[in-house]
Amino acid sequence: MHTPHTPATDRTSPAKGASPIELVVISGKGGTGKTSIVGAFAALASGAVLADCDVDAADLHLLLQPEPLRRETFRAGHRAVIRTEDCRRSGTCKEVCRFDAVQVHDPGPNARYEIDPVACEGCGVCVHFCPEQAIDFPESISGEWFVSRTRHGPLVHARLGVAEENSGKLVTLVRQAARKIAVEQESRLLITDGPPGIGCPVIASITGASQVLAVTEPTLSGQHDLERVLQLAGHFGIPAMVCINKVDLNPEMAAKIEAACAERDVPVAGRIRYDPAVTEAQVAGRSIIEYGDTPAAHDIRALWATLSREWAS
Repeated sequence: MHTPHTPATDRTSPAKGASPIELVVISGKGGTGKTSIVGAFAALASGAVLADCDVDAADLHLLLQPEPLRRETFRAGHRAVIRTEDCRRSGTCKEVCRFDAVQVHDPGPNARYEIDPVACEGCGVCVHFCPEQAIDFPESISGEWFVSRTRHGPLVHARLGVAEENSGKLVTLVRQAARKIAVEQESRLLITDGPPGIGCPVIASITGASQVLAVTEPTLSGQHDLERVLQLAGHFGIPAMVCINKVDLNPEMAAKIEAACAERDVPVAGRIRYDPAVTEAQVAGRSIIEYGDTPAAHDIRALWATLSREWAS
C-alpha cells in the first residue's frame, strides 16, 4: 500500500478581472491516460478551476467525486412533434421524410401519425410541407450540465444524452461557464479535460486556449493520432506540447515520436513510465498524486513543473 501524499499548493492569482491561463489536455484517441493526468494536475494545482469537456463520455468525475451545486438542462437541436388534434392525415410528412421517422398507426381513415423521436433528425422538412401546419418544432433536451464542488476546486462538467448531437455546443457552454468562474474567483489557471479525436468537440475545446497538452502513447496508432492533433492545434495557432505516456513500454516508438516532435518544433514536456499504481489509484477514486510517491507520480510532477515554467516565462 502506498502512503498518501498531500500535494504542494500553488495559489498564485492573476490581476483582478484578468483572463486565466487555460490548459487543455487532449489526445488523438481515447485510452492514452489523458483524464488520469488531468486528475493529477488538479491535485497539484490547488485553487484551479476544472472543466470536463469530454461530454460524450465524461469520466473525470470518477476521480474527483464532485458534489453538484448547480444543475442545468442543455437544449440544442429540434424534434418534430405532430399535433394529433390538428392532423388531417394527408400523409405529406411521411412522403417527404427521408429518415423514415413518421409512423402511421391504424392505417385507414382514422390513421394516427406520430414522429419517432429517435429516428427524427430535426431537419424540419415535414414542418415546412405539412399542408395543415400541424407539426410543432420545439427545441429538444439534449443533456445537462453541472457546476460542482470537488476537493481540488470548482468543476464544470456535462452529460450529453444518448445518441444526441451538438456536443460542440455543449463543450462551448462548459468552457464559458468554467472561464466565468475562474475570472470571478480570480483563479490563475483553468484546466480542461478535452475530448479525444479531432472533430467538432475538440475544436470547441481548444479554440482560444492558452496551451494544449497532447497526450500520446508509444504505438503506431498513437503516433498517427498525435500527428493529427498537432496539425489541428497548429491550424488554430494554439501552442502545443506533448506528453508520452507509458513511455517505457516501447522505447523505440517513443524515440520516433520524439524525433517527429523535434521536426515540428513541438516540445516533449513529459515522459511518464508505465505504473500499475495508476490503476490502483483509479479504483480507490484518487489521483496518482494523492495515492503515493510512485514512478508515474514522480513523472507527472516533473511534467507539471515543465508546464509551470512555460507559463511563468
